[in-house]
Amino acid sequence: MTTVTLIGKPGCHLCDEARAVVEKVAADTGALVEERDINQEPELYDAYWEQIPVVLVDGERHTFWRVDEGRLRAELAARS
Repeated sequence: MTTVTLIGKPGCHLCDEARAVVEKVAADTGALVEERDINQEPELYDAYWEQIPVVLVDGERHTFWRVDEGRLRAELAARS
């Protein structure tokens, strides 16, 4: 099963927008969604603090800042 990881932080409006897209696409495609908070994981903070929200697909960076629904759908379709 494909896993989509949303890396962000509380109070981030771009993270809220990304979450809505990720949840919609995951619900339609059956992908698993996990969220990680950069404030709780120092290694994520060091790697991504200027790029949040960041979306990983199966651990590989897919996008950051804005999530394009069509592009995410295409990536998930290619992995199924």
